[in-house]
Amino acid sequence: MRTRTIRLRPGADLDGFRAAIRHLIPAGMSPEAVTWVEGDSGSLFPDDGAGFEDGEPGPALTLPRAVATLVTQIVMHRDPERYGLLHRLIWRVAQGERHLAEVASDPLVHRLTLMGKAVARDLHKMHAFLRFRHAGAGEGGRERFAAWFEPEHHILAEAAPFFSARFPSFDWSILTPDGSAHWNGQALRFGPPGRREDVPEQDAFEAGWTEYYSSTFNPARTNLAAMRAEMPKKYWHNLPETAAIPGLVREAGRRVGAMIARAPEAPVKRVPARAIAAMAAQEPADLDALNAVIRGSEPLVPGATQAVLGEGPLGAAIAFVGEQPGDQEDLQGRPFVGPAGQLLSQALREAGIDRERAYLTNAVKHFKFELRGKRRIHRKPTAGEVAHYRWWLDRELAFVAPRLVVALGATAVLALTGRQVPITRARGPATFGEKPYAGFVTVHPSYLLRLPDEARGEAYAGFLEDLRRASTLAEEPGPRLGMAE
Repeated sequence: MRTRTIRLRPGADLDGFRAAIRHLIPAGMSPEAVTWVEGDSGSLFPDDGAGFEDGEPGPALTLPRAVATLVTQIVMHRDPERYGLLHRLIWRVAQGERHLAEVASDPLVHRLTLMGKAVARDLHKMHAFLRFRHAGAGEGGRERFAAWFEPEHHILAEAAPFFSARFPSFDWSILTPDGSAHWNGQALRFGPPGRREDVPEQDAFEAGWTEYYSSTFNPARTNLAAMRAEMPKKYWHNLPETAAIPGLVREAGRRVGAMIARAPEAPVKRVPARAIAAMAAQEPADLDALNAVIRGSEPLVPGATQAVLGEGPLGAAIAFVGEQPGDQEDLQGRPFVGPAGQLLSQALREAGIDRERAYLTNAVKHFKFELRGKRRIHRKPTAGEVAHYRWWLDRELAFVAPRLVVALGATAVLALTGRQVPITRARGPATFGEKPYAGFVTVHPSYLLRLPDEARGEAYAGFLEDLRRASTLAEEPGPRLGMAE
């Protein structure tokens, strides 16, 4: 029987495996006839399989989606037999067992499924337990951070994009015993393995984080087995909060006794109107002072990690008011940077409006969302919540003093007028009560994203026409009243 040895790169060599399989399966090479080798393993078999990915590609293989999903997961597993197991799975599928991956009782499928779950768990642990530490200045003087992590499997390339999306605004490096990932604010690159000593032992942020962790520790629910199941001890030496755990556990019994002995207290009712009155009493003198009040205030909607402030110059001829920040806006702290914001930027360019010379803000300053699995799903603010934020919006626009304010969507109209008006009826030039600026109503760009493809083109053209009309109105001469003068 003719045999072959296939040599792949160390780690998760998905491209090399795919290239090899596309030659082996059409050539009728069964799993028993192939030996898979990683890197320089010192194999006794002749190395006649390297370089498939650099030569002529083999014919494409059409595999069931479940099989393709297993392949992308299993190549990241550290088991040296993984490529041989995947070859066996694909061979059987190619021989006619098209639904093999759905047969959970099959020993091969069962083993591969467990391996896939192990990789998924490792990815989750890396997302949850990796901790960055300040490591000085990066490119262009930007802050740089570094982290050390010891994954069980070859998951670095798969996990790194999560962190570039989560932390796009500073430079960082993730070092592991297998390789390293580096982000400079624009591009993600991978390098050789790192060392634990190349990452700072601690930074100033960790003291505050440990204090926060200790303040949220509930002694009445201390369950060491559950804690170890969710946060295995092998990760503890890389997590700053774990230094506080032994003391918190020792004190748990005493703290529970004190909680029981303490007289019950009625919960404090949250009264947004009272909070807003307290904010208004501060009488901010300018936009910076107003923004400082917003940053230091508790979100008046559930969710959010930070207030997302308006962006643009004082005295802008035109201001745009949306509904509320989205997921990306909440993460980056800037308005209109997510998918809807990118569509708005494109439309502004096509309409001849310079985004840098316009002012962009939202009626609600915090991202209201609900968690569905790992995703943060936008929730529409209620009329009451919009009313809570009207004080901020009115003061903000008074300081900016635009000639024209464009309400993007029904929530913005509600915030500016106090009335709920259908966009189809209000679209176009408008008057927002006794405000010292002209008004204009159009749809929110997120509305366009929700339309089916066949309807989006016409709707987008209408949106562009609205922006052009608004731009013309904003440039018309007239008095401009407000605090910016």
